[in-house]
Amino acid sequence: MSLHRGNLFLVGLMGAGKTTLGRQLARRLAKRFIDADHELEARLGVSIPTIFEIEGEAGFRDREEAMIDELTRLTDVVLATGGGAVLRARSRALLKENGTVLYLHAEPETLWQRLRNARNRPMLQSADPRNRLVELYQLRDPLYREVADHVIESDRDAVMRFVRWLDTESNAAHADAADARDEHASDERAPKAATPCVPEPDADGDGGRVA
Repeated sequence: MSLHRGNLFLVGLMGAGKTTLGRQLARRLAKRFIDADHELEARLGVSIPTIFEIEGEAGFRDREEAMIDELTRLTDVVLATGGGAVLRARSRALLKENGTVLYLHAEPETLWQRLRNARNRPMLQSADPRNRLVELYQLRDPLYREVADHVIESDRDAVMRFVRWLDTESNAAHADAADARDEHASDERAPKAATPCVPEPDADGDGGRVA
Protein backbone atom coordinates (compact mmCIF):
# COMPACT_ATOMS: atom_id res chain seq x y z
CA MET A 1 0.00 0.00 0.00
CA SER A 2 1.29 3.45 -0.89
CA LEU A 3 0.39 6.54 1.11
CA HIS A 4 -2.05 8.83 -0.69
CA ARG A 5 -0.01 11.77 -2.04
CA GLY A 6 2.82 10.47 0.13
CA ASN A 7 1.08 11.83 3.25
CA LEU A 8 0.32 10.18 6.57
CA PHE A 9 -2.06 12.16 8.80
CA LEU A 10 -2.33 11.18 12.48
CA VAL A 11 -5.55 11.68 14.42
CA GLY A 12 -6.47 10.80 17.98
CA LEU A 13 -7.19 12.22 21.41
CA MET A 14 -4.71 14.19 23.47
CA GLY A 15 -2.24 11.83 25.08
CA ALA A 16 -2.40 9.34 22.20
CA GLY A 17 1.22 10.10 21.30
CA LYS A 18 0.65 11.74 17.93
CA THR A 19 3.74 13.93 18.29
CA THR A 20 6.12 11.37 19.81
CA LEU A 21 5.03 8.47 17.61
CA GLY A 22 4.66 10.79 14.62
CA ARG A 23 8.34 11.73 14.83
CA GLN A 24 9.28 8.04 14.89
CA LEU A 25 7.06 7.34 11.89
CA ALA A 26 8.54 10.25 9.96
CA ARG A 27 12.08 9.01 10.59
CA ARG A 28 11.22 5.47 9.50
CA LEU A 29 9.39 6.66 6.41
CA ALA A 30 11.99 9.35 5.58
CA LYS A 31 9.39 12.10 5.56
CA ARG A 32 9.07 15.58 7.03
CA PHE A 33 7.23 15.71 10.35
CA ILE A 34 4.82 18.53 11.19
CA ASP A 35 2.80 19.05 14.37
CA ALA A 36 -0.24 21.19 13.55
CA ASP A 37 -0.58 22.61 17.08
CA HIS A 38 3.11 23.47 17.30
CA GLU A 39 2.93 25.09 13.87
CA LEU A 40 -0.02 27.21 14.97
CA GLU A 41 1.78 28.27 18.15
CA ALA A 42 4.88 29.22 16.15
CA ARG A 43 2.84 31.31 13.71
CA LEU A 44 0.96 33.20 16.44
CA GLY A 45 3.75 33.38 18.98
CA VAL A 46 1.52 32.17 21.82
CA SER A 47 0.56 28.83 23.33
CA ILE A 48 -2.61 26.86 22.61
CA PRO A 49 -3.97 27.56 26.15
CA THR A 50 -3.46 31.29 25.54
CA ILE A 51 -5.39 31.11 22.26
CA PHE A 52 -8.24 29.38 24.11
CA GLU A 53 -8.14 32.02 26.83
CA ILE A 54 -8.22 34.98 24.44
CA GLU A 55 -10.43 33.71 21.60
CA GLY A 56 -12.37 30.82 23.17
CA GLU A 57 -12.72 27.37 21.68
CA ALA A 58 -14.64 28.60 18.62
CA GLY A 59 -11.86 31.04 17.73
CA PHE A 60 -9.24 28.35 18.18
CA ARG A 61 -11.19 25.91 15.97
CA ASP A 62 -11.36 28.52 13.21
CA ARG A 63 -7.58 28.89 13.29
CA GLU A 64 -7.12 25.12 13.51
CA GLU A 65 -9.32 24.54 10.46
CA ALA A 66 -7.34 27.09 8.44
CA MET A 67 -4.10 25.42 9.50
CA ILE A 68 -5.39 21.97 8.50
CA ASP A 69 -6.41 23.41 5.12
CA GLU A 70 -2.89 24.71 4.57
CA LEU A 71 -0.92 21.72 5.86
CA THR A 72 -2.93 19.06 4.03
CA ARG A 73 -1.95 20.70 0.74
CA LEU A 74 1.64 19.56 1.31
CA THR A 75 3.03 16.25 0.06
CA ASP A 76 5.32 13.63 1.61
CA VAL A 77 4.69 14.64 5.22
CA VAL A 78 3.70 12.98 8.47
CA LEU A 79 1.22 15.38 10.08
CA ALA A 80 0.15 15.18 13.73
CA THR A 81 -3.20 16.92 14.13
CA GLY A 82 -4.74 18.36 17.26
CA GLY A 83 -7.18 16.20 19.18
CA GLY A 84 -10.16 18.26 18.03
CA ALA A 85 -9.16 18.61 14.40
CA VAL A 86 -11.89 16.15 13.35
CA LEU A 87 -14.71 18.20 14.88
CA ARG A 88 -15.18 20.29 11.75
CA ALA A 89 -16.63 18.44 8.75
CA ARG A 90 -14.45 20.41 6.34
CA SER A 91 -11.29 19.42 8.21
CA ARG A 92 -12.33 15.76 8.09
CA ALA A 93 -12.88 16.06 4.35
CA LEU A 94 -9.48 17.70 3.83
CA LEU A 95 -7.74 14.94 5.78
CA LYS A 96 -9.47 12.15 3.83
CA GLU A 97 -8.92 13.80 0.45
CA ASN A 98 -5.25 14.61 0.82
CA GLY A 99 -3.56 11.73 2.62
CA THR A 100 -3.75 8.39 4.37
CA VAL A 101 -5.27 8.85 7.85
CA LEU A 102 -4.08 6.81 10.83
CA TYR A 103 -6.08 6.84 14.07
CA LEU A 104 -3.87 6.31 17.13
CA HIS A 105 -6.39 4.80 19.52
CA ALA A 106 -6.20 4.56 23.30
CA GLU A 107 -8.86 3.89 25.92
CA PRO A 108 -9.79 6.78 28.26
CA GLU A 109 -8.15 5.13 31.28
CA THR A 110 -4.86 4.78 29.40
CA LEU A 111 -5.07 8.42 28.33
CA TRP A 112 -5.85 9.51 31.87
CA GLN A 113 -2.74 7.80 33.22
CA ARG A 114 -0.68 9.71 30.66
CA LEU A 115 -2.37 13.07 31.22
CA ARG A 116 -3.29 13.16 34.91
CA ASN A 117 -0.45 15.55 35.74
CA ALA A 118 -0.76 17.73 32.62
CA ARG A 119 -1.43 21.41 33.22
CA ASN A 120 -1.51 22.68 29.65
CA ARG A 121 -4.63 20.95 28.30
CA PRO A 122 -7.48 23.48 27.94
CA MET A 123 -10.06 20.78 27.21
CA LEU A 124 -9.36 19.15 30.59
CA GLN A 125 -9.84 22.30 32.65
CA SER A 126 -12.93 21.11 34.50
CA ALA A 127 -13.96 20.03 38.00
CA ASP A 128 -13.64 16.39 36.96
CA PRO A 129 -10.97 16.11 34.23
CA ARG A 130 -11.06 12.31 34.26
CA ASN A 131 -14.75 12.24 33.44
CA ARG A 132 -14.22 15.02 30.91
CA LEU A 133 -11.72 12.81 29.11
CA VAL A 134 -14.30 10.01 28.94
CA GLU A 135 -16.81 12.46 27.46
CA LEU A 136 -14.30 13.61 24.84
CA TYR A 137 -13.57 10.00 23.92
CA GLN A 138 -17.26 9.19 23.49
CA LEU A 139 -17.73 12.27 21.29
CA ARG A 140 -14.64 11.98 19.14
CA ASP A 141 -13.93 8.27 18.77
CA PRO A 142 -16.65 7.84 16.08
CA LEU A 143 -15.25 10.86 14.19
CA TYR A 144 -11.72 9.49 14.27
CA ARG A 145 -12.98 6.16 12.95
CA GLU A 146 -15.03 7.91 10.27
CA VAL A 147 -11.99 9.68 8.83
CA ALA A 148 -9.38 6.92 9.41
CA ASP A 149 -8.01 4.56 6.79
CA HIS A 150 -6.31 2.55 9.54
CA VAL A 151 -6.78 2.24 13.32
CA ILE A 152 -3.96 1.04 15.59
CA GLU A 153 -3.26 1.18 19.31
CA SER A 154 -1.14 4.12 20.37
CA ASP A 155 2.02 2.37 21.46
CA ARG A 156 5.43 2.12 19.87
CA ASP A 157 5.21 -1.60 19.07
CA ALA A 158 1.93 -1.15 17.20
CA VAL A 159 3.36 1.78 15.26
CA MET A 160 6.47 -0.19 14.27
CA ARG A 161 4.29 -3.11 13.14
CA PHE A 162 2.32 -0.65 11.00
CA VAL A 163 5.55 0.66 9.45
CA ARG A 164 6.70 -2.88 8.65
CA TRP A 165 3.33 -3.60 7.09
CA LEU A 166 3.65 -0.45 4.97
CA ASP A 167 7.10 -1.60 3.85
CA THR A 168 5.80 -5.05 2.94
CA GLU A 169 2.87 -3.67 0.99
CA SER A 170 5.07 -1.12 -0.77
CA ASN A 171 7.63 -3.78 -1.76
CA ALA A 172 4.87 -6.03 -3.06
CA ALA A 173 3.43 -3.17 -5.12
CA HIS A 174 6.86 -2.38 -6.58
CA ALA A 175 7.40 -6.05 -7.43
CA ASP A 176 4.01 -6.23 -9.18
CA ALA A 177 4.83 -3.08 -11.14
CA ALA A 178 8.22 -4.50 -12.16
CA ASP A 179 6.61 -7.76 -13.29
CA ALA A 180 4.08 -5.81 -15.34
CA ARG A 181 6.88 -3.81 -16.99
CA ASP A 182 8.85 -6.97 -17.77
CA GLU A 183 5.78 -8.63 -19.27
CA HIS A 184 5.07 -5.58 -21.41
CA ALA A 185 8.70 -5.44 -22.58
CA SER A 186 8.61 -9.16 -23.41
CA ASP A 187 5.48 -8.65 -25.48
CA GLU A 188 7.17 -5.80 -27.35
CA ARG A 189 10.24 -7.98 -28.15
CA ALA A 190 8.23 -11.02 -29.27
CA PRO A 191 8.41 -11.64 -33.07
CA LYS A 192 5.28 -10.80 -34.94
CA ALA A 193 3.50 -13.71 -36.64
CA ALA A 194 3.91 -13.73 -40.43
CA THR A 195 0.84 -12.78 -42.43
CA PRO A 196 -0.22 -15.79 -44.50
CA CYS A 197 0.00 -15.30 -48.23
CA VAL A 198 -3.33 -16.11 -49.82
CA PRO A 199 -3.19 -16.90 -53.54
CA GLU A 200 -5.32 -14.80 -55.83
CA PRO A 201 -7.44 -16.49 -58.47
CA ASP A 202 -6.02 -16.38 -62.04
CA ALA A 203 -7.78 -14.67 -64.85
CA ASP A 204 -9.48 -17.92 -65.88
CA GLY A 205 -10.90 -18.37 -62.42
CA ASP A 206 -9.56 -21.92 -62.20
CA GLY A 207 -7.21 -21.53 -59.28
CA GLY A 208 -4.31 -19.41 -58.25
CA ARG A 209 -0.59 -19.42 -57.80
CA VAL A 210 1.65 -17.93 -55.22
CA ALA A 211 4.19 -15.72 -57.01
